[in-house]
Amino acid sequence: MTFSFLKPTLVVATLALAACSQGGLNGDVDGAGAGAAANGIGTGGVNDPTSPAYFNSVVGDRILFAVDQSSLSSEAQGVLAGQAQWLLSNPEFTALIEGHADEQGTREYNLALGARRASAVREYLVSQGVPDSRLRTISYGKERPLQICSTEACYSQNRRAVTVISAGLGA
Repeated sequence: MTFSFLKPTLVVATLALAACSQGGLNGDVDGAGAGAAANGIGTGGVNDPTSPAYFNSVVGDRILFAVDQSSLSSEAQGVLAGQAQWLLSNPEFTALIEGHADEQGTREYNLALGARRASAVREYLVSQGVPDSRLRTISYGKERPLQICSTEACYSQNRRAVTVISAGLGA
């Protein structure tokens, strides 16, 4: 048995591991193809106020609701005001507003509650000047929980609306 294949195999394996530790062969550090930008360095990262990463991390992509409520708290309105400002400054983006509920209650009730929550967010963003044509809503009810357990700490994280932005579809 010869080991002539061993050296080239080790070289390839070493290069592959080095590429992984450096964020992949194309500089991808987060698996999304953003490279160094995903770390907030350069265009497209958390430090770029026109990037989705900035929207999600700095502006905030979600708000929370009280039990069985779809009304917006003052804290939620503050986050949504920032979202509206960002959307107005970045007209190339549209938003899908997801309404969610906790695990308590029936599927039907929670789908309706999620829809009311998403609508409340949409109405607020429109009242701040965001064109209605750039906004869509969907309710997931209790079908997509962030936390799965039977405590108020978990339930409170699941009572939310999430604004998911997409590029290239703006009006």
